[in-house]
Amino acid sequence: MSKRKIVVAYSGGLDTSVMVKWLSEKYNAEIITATGFLGQVKEIEGVKEKAKLTGAVKSYIFDLREEFISNYAWKALKASALYEGTYPMATAIGRPLLAKMLVDVAIQEGADSVAHGCTGKGNDQVRFEVGVQSLAPSLNVIAPLRIWEFKSREEEMEYALNNNIPIKATKDNPYSIDENLWGLAVECGVLEDPTVAPPEDAYQITINPKNAPDQPAAITIGFEKGIPTTLNGVELNPVELVSQLRDLGAAYGIGRLDMIENRVVGIKSREIYEAPAAVILHHAHSELERLVLDKETFRYKQNVSNKIANLIYDGLWYSPLFKSLMAFVDSTQENITGEIKLEFYKGNIKTLSRNSVFSLYNKNLATYTIEDTFDHKASEGFIKIYGLPYKTLAQVKSSSKEEVTA
Repeated sequence: MSKRKIVVAYSGGLDTSVMVKWLSEKYNAEIITATGFLGQVKEIEGVKEKAKLTGAVKSYIFDLREEFISNYAWKALKASALYEGTYPMATAIGRPLLAKMLVDVAIQEGADSVAHGCTGKGNDQVRFEVGVQSLAPSLNVIAPLRIWEFKSREEEMEYALNNNIPIKATKDNPYSIDENLWGLAVECGVLEDPTVAPPEDAYQITINPKNAPDQPAAITIGFEKGIPTTLNGVELNPVELVSQLRDLGAAYGIGRLDMIENRVVGIKSREIYEAPAAVILHHAHSELERLVLDKETFRYKQNVSNKIANLIYDGLWYSPLFKSLMAFVDSTQENITGEIKLEFYKGNIKTLSRNSVFSLYNKNLATYTIEDTFDHKASEGFIKIYGLPYKTLAQVKSSSKEEVTA
């Protein structure tokens, strides 16, 4: 009888490195690893070799950067999806694509199960498992970190050392890091104490803003239908554009976030994020929308953006509601075409100019000079009608008080 096959979402980090050997022994199974390259430069080195050293019979690495940016990050950008108004969700956006990768490999290899290295109180377990259930409901999902005997990362490190599993994490450097082109998340260690400021060694790619260049840098980002297409007038593919903004933003200390957030499972967590490209592009995209969208669409989209951010964070990328709301978002982006010029200086972003052929800004209506064409006399009647419900309400309240005191 042939062994069962388990496809593991493999990052090469501590948890997944320990998982490969543990799963093979626990389930007497053939382990196939699948790694999605989303731009995680530090962890991708030697991943295939490491997987085989820890017992994997096959190891796949897929370059998913283009698909990640074009089909996932751009959707979140067009939706203005920032979780709890702050976090651009690099990790959350990448998980549905990795879930799809797991499913594809499992079907190709004839595996009956997939496994992930997420904890029982984290967000990613939800994102992976709901994603797999949505795409391939017949597959089993194994979550070793919810059931194995290790109670801490220190115990995992001991297991890895005892079994000659190569790892980068140490007791002196206990951070858990998830990285892709859109951004980077860091947790664990001293970061678990929200009263302590993040130490500099927790930041992986951004320079301390205090040490950023003394001279500002100006760039221009061009958009077509809500999607960034050019940088300083040069047309770039999505990966190149994000990569260049990531490096430039990091050099100016842009994109550092220190956040207490509400996890899917109901607890609060503290993580730090570095997302130079995402922060820059969200800023520029928002400025262009302010210029182009009419007032009611802009206001309504704010509500939709918040809902979409929650859906992404909560692992519901493949839900019917997400698809439906994105149809609305896509319709709002038809005229989001133009250029935004920004200035970077020591961790800050300043908007220098906004330009679009679809701009709704009319200088003659907005100006306070002699060129003003706004009909000021029309405002009197407008205000009377606009405020009529509240005037009527006040009159009713006043009459009611007089009847009670009479």
